[in-house]
Amino acid sequence: MNNSEIDPAVQTELTRLRESIDNIDAAVVHMLAERFKCTQQVGRLKAEHDLPPADPAREARQIARLRTLAESARLDPGFAEKLLNFIIAEVIRHHETIARS
Repeated sequence: MNNSEIDPAVQTELTRLRESIDNIDAAVVHMLAERFKCTQQVGRLKAEHDLPPADPAREARQIARLRTLAESARLDPGFAEKLLNFIIAEVIRHHETIARS
């Protein structure tokens, strides 16, 4: 079935939902950009004070916190944890780069 065979009401609803998804995706990207701006500042502060790029205790607290938030939002906590682990790995990579420079 191609788009010309879809009921017009269904196509309208599909388009509306996809536009909402596109808006949410844009917001997520902008929020991640803001988050990384903050973590870059953390990285510079850590480098200035010879602190390690990673903070396993904070990371564990953040993962537990995010899992709780995910549960309350009815989002799979395992998925939320994977996402945060991915972000944390990128932040640590940035911090290591900052520390070397």
